Amino acid sequence: MREFSEQELVRREKRDMIRSLGLDPFGSRYDREDFAKDIVEKYKDVDHDAFENMSDTAKVAGRIMFIRRMGKASFFTIQDKTGQIQVYISINDVGENNYDLFKSADIGDIVGVYGKVMKTRTGEVTIKCLEYTHLVKALRPLPEKFHGLTDVEERYRRRYVDLMMNEDSRNVAFLRPRIIRCIQNFMDNRGFTEVETPVLTTLLTGAAARPFVTHHNAQDLDMYLRIALELPLKRLLVGGMEAVYEIGRTFRNEGMDTRHNPEFTLMEAYLAYSDLEGMMELTEAMFTTIAREVFGKMIFKFSGYDINLEEPWKRISMTDAIKEKTGIDFKAITSLDECLKLADEHNITLEEHEKTYGHIINKFFEEYVEDSLVQPTFLYGHPIEISPLTKKNKDDPRFVDRFELFIGGKEFANAYTELNDPDDQLERFDAQLAERDLGNDEANDIDMDFIEALEYGMPPTGGIGYGIDRLMMLFTEQESIRDVLLFPTMREKKRD
Repeated sequence: MREFSEQELVRREKRDMIRSLGLDPFGSRYDREDFAKDIVEKYKDVDHDAFENMSDTAKVAGRIMFIRRMGKASFFTIQDKTGQIQVYISINDVGENNYDLFKSADIGDIVGVYGKVMKTRTGEVTIKCLEYTHLVKALRPLPEKFHGLTDVEERYRRRYVDLMMNEDSRNVAFLRPRIIRCIQNFMDNRGFTEVETPVLTTLLTGAAARPFVTHHNAQDLDMYLRIALELPLKRLLVGGMEAVYEIGRTFRNEGMDTRHNPEFTLMEAYLAYSDLEGMMELTEAMFTTIAREVFGKMIFKFSGYDINLEEPWKRISMTDAIKEKTGIDFKAITSLDECLKLADEHNITLEEHEKTYGHIINKFFEEYVEDSLVQPTFLYGHPIEISPLTKKNKDDPRFVDRFELFIGGKEFANAYTELNDPDDQLERFDAQLAERDLGNDEANDIDMDFIEALEYGMPPTGGIGYGIDRLMMLFTEQESIRDVLLFPTMREKKRD
C-alpha cells in the first residue's frame, strides 16, 4: 500500500467525519438546474442595486476551486463544465450544522448549491447560498499551480487533472465535438451518408504505413488494425451508395511527435461522378464552413503564421513547385539516370526502392518545397510510383490526378480522382509487391476482392482523406497533436 501525504491523511479523516454524520462522502444524485456560465451571462449587466428587488434563484453543482473563509461567512468558487461562479455562504443562511460541514470542505471537493442570485459590490455575479449539499470528498489535493500542471508530460498522462486546472484544455475538449458535428452536418447536407467499416482487417491497403498486428483467437488468424478507410468505402460505391464518408479511428505503427500519434482520427469521403476538382471545391467549402459557423472568423494562428482560409486557395503542381525552388523541371526530364544524378548532386539520400523517377521527385518536394507551403495550397500532379490507388493523368501517364492540401507546411488532406480500372489497379498492386521485395515495408497488399468489386464497375469517383486531428490543431490554434487528443499515446512511465 502506498504512503499517504499529510494532506491526504487529513482529507481521509474528513471523509470519515462526513460518514459519521450519516452522509455519504461520495454522494448521490443531485438535480442541478443551472450552469455557471449561463448565470454569469444572464446577470452580468444587471446593476448591483437592482438585485434588491429580485428573488431569482439558481441551483448549481461543481468542484470547489477557491475558498476564502471569514469566520461566520465565506466566499468560495465552484467550477462546472461551463466555467466558474462565486458563492457566498453564511452561518445565518444555512445554519450552524451545514456551515460546519462547509468548513470541512477542501479545494477539489464537489458540492451542490441552491441560493439567490446577487452581485457583490465589486460587480461579481454571485450565488447567496441557502442550501449547501456535500456531494464528493476529494481525497487528493489539486496541483498548487492554479493555471494547470507545469509538467507537460503529466498534463497528458493525467488529463483529468489538466481539464480541472486548465481552461484552454477544457475549451479544446469541448470544441472538438462541435467541429466534428459541423463536419457531419456539412457532409449530410451535401447528400453524403455516414457509414462504419471494419477496424480489423487481414490486408494492408489504402495507405503506405506500418501496421499494428493483433490475433483473432477463434480463427487462429493474425489481423491488422486498419491503416486507412479507403477500400471498404469504395466497395460501397460499387454497391450504389454513391456518396459516403466515415470519421473513424485509424492506426499506424509509427513514431510520436507533435504531428503524429499512433492512433488518430481519419475522415475519408467518396463521391461518385466527381473528380479532383470536385474534391477541391468540397474541401474549401468544408473548411470555410467550420471557420464561419463554429468560430466566426477566417484567420487562424498556426505554426507561427496567420492562416487565411478565405477562398480561393492556391493550386500548383508538384513539378512546378519544385521548379520554383530549384530551377529543375522534372516534367521535361525523361531519363532515370539524369534524375539519379540530380539526386546525388543535391545530396538526396535514396533507399533502393526509391531509385525511381517518381520517388526522386517526391524526395525533392519534401526537401525543398513542403515547409514553404504556408497558406492553404492544393499541391497536385503526383508521380504514379507514390500513388497506387489513383487514376493516371490523361496527358502524362507518369503522373496521377491527385492533390494534397498543405497548410502551415503540413499536410491536411490527400485526394484522388479514383482509379476504377481493375486491370490497372492490379498492375499497381503488383508494383507495390515489387517495392516490398526491395525493402519498402509500407507497400500495399493485393486485395483481390477489391479487384473483383471493380470488375463489376465503380463509377468515376472523387475521393479524399482528412487528418481530423491536424484539422483540430489548425482550428483550435494548437501546435501539438497531443493538445487536441484527450488521451494521446504516451511512452511508458518508469516507476521506482
